[in-house]
Amino acid sequence: MMRQAHKRSKLRTRAVVAAAALLLGGGGTAIVANHASAGAARGDGRSEQQNASPAAMTISCPDVGDRLQDVPAAAQPAVSRGLSQLDAQVAQAYGRLTGAGHDAGGHDSGSHDAGGHGGADAGAGAVLGDLQQQRTETIGRISDSVRAAGKGPAGSATDGLTGLSGCTTREVSTAAADDSSRPLGSRLGNGGMPGGPSRADFADIRKAPATKRTPTGRAGSAGTFTTVCGRNENGHFNPDNVIVTPGVRNGAHHMHDYVGNKSTDAFSTDASLAAAGTTCTNGDKSTHYWPVLRVLNGKAAPDANAPGGGHDGNMGTILRPASVTLQFRGSPATKVTAMPRFLRIITGDAKALTNGLANANASWSCTGFENRQLKDKYPICPDGSDVVRTFAFQNCWDGRSTDSANHRTHVAFARADGSCPRGFRAVPQLVQRITYDVPAGVPFAVDSFPEQLHKPVTDHGDFINVMPDALMAKAVSCINSGRTC
Repeated sequence: MMRQAHKRSKLRTRAVVAAAALLLGGGGTAIVANHASAGAARGDGRSEQQNASPAAMTISCPDVGDRLQDVPAAAQPAVSRGLSQLDAQVAQAYGRLTGAGHDAGGHDSGSHDAGGHGGADAGAGAVLGDLQQQRTETIGRISDSVRAAGKGPAGSATDGLTGLSGCTTREVSTAAADDSSRPLGSRLGNGGMPGGPSRADFADIRKAPATKRTPTGRAGSAGTFTTVCGRNENGHFNPDNVIVTPGVRNGAHHMHDYVGNKSTDAFSTDASLAAAGTTCTNGDKSTHYWPVLRVLNGKAAPDANAPGGGHDGNMGTILRPASVTLQFRGSPATKVTAMPRFLRIITGDAKALTNGLANANASWSCTGFENRQLKDKYPICPDGSDVVRTFAFQNCWDGRSTDSANHRTHVAFARADGSCPRGFRAVPQLVQRITYDVPAGVPFAVDSFPEQLHKPVTDHGDFINVMPDALMAKAVSCINSGRTC
């Protein structure tokens, strides 16, 4: 690590964080104008910039973690460190490109300052070139660790990773398509807030189309099983991600809100989770977590300089849930079978802005309007209605593995008719529902990686099943018999 550059980066980050806290945002998105040069005059006396649609600049990189095919246990520590370093490198390059100077990941991630430089005057080509060099080295270490753990020479499951080092810049529109976000206009301005969100990220829930649910057939399972685990009254927060980057502090680079298992952090194991206490009333020791929601009210949060908070471009006051409901549902096509203990599932994609929508599963709504769901917008709720986040998890399991290298291929969503893909079996579908009493007219945003611009489409939930076998059997029985438990 280049210590002098790293030190300068931390000082620069603290200065940016302090300024961002006063500006209701943080994160340092560069607001630019499409196809316009600043101040270029038009015949009507207005500048091109005034007439162009505002946009935010970001960096898009291939998701290495999503391409992993096999990670032996012996290689997991090195892979975790590598993935966290890749995230930190992108955040630092994004900060260098936009002048924000992010120092994401800090000492714990073993990250480097992108090229050892900062400032908005850094050219995109230089930033991307330095970033590619860093990523090439880090991806190489990931591949070497997997091969050294006994998964074969070059040509193995890691061979394709070497082509994932290159990144690009792209512009994301911040212009609202209609006037539905006008109630937030005084705080969001014409384009958006530094670091996101923008006016384009909000929509009136009353204008969203109604959705339909697949009816349960005769062979289906219509029961439900609800586990009550509170709403994190005990204040269990950390920026770790034990599923994706076990053993790495601040592996998520954003703050997580937890209910259920009281011990969950970066270093949790199956054994430690099974031995821990729980906030659930029925003895369920499962882990449920999701990125926090923050109101952008201009108040400095306690984590304004901390990992997962302002240190990683996440500003604003953490909004505590008004309610959390954890319900397991059946399949419209068949009976369900028990989940294996320690099954790990991630739903949604924290990098959906740059990865695309293949794994996105965000769902936003308002109380009283939950037949209307927004996938890529934050809801503007009527007076007296709370914001609702819903995570409906994958409900088909491959019958073999409790996890997979990319944390996705061992589970799947049912088809449109409710049936599971070939080789998968139906399991109880977890639905996490979290509500928030958001102050009227105040913008809010989910924690995200800086380059994801706090977009609503990046929302995601995580789950580790640590139910005792007897409790899981009870849940399956309730669901298959059509009861509400």
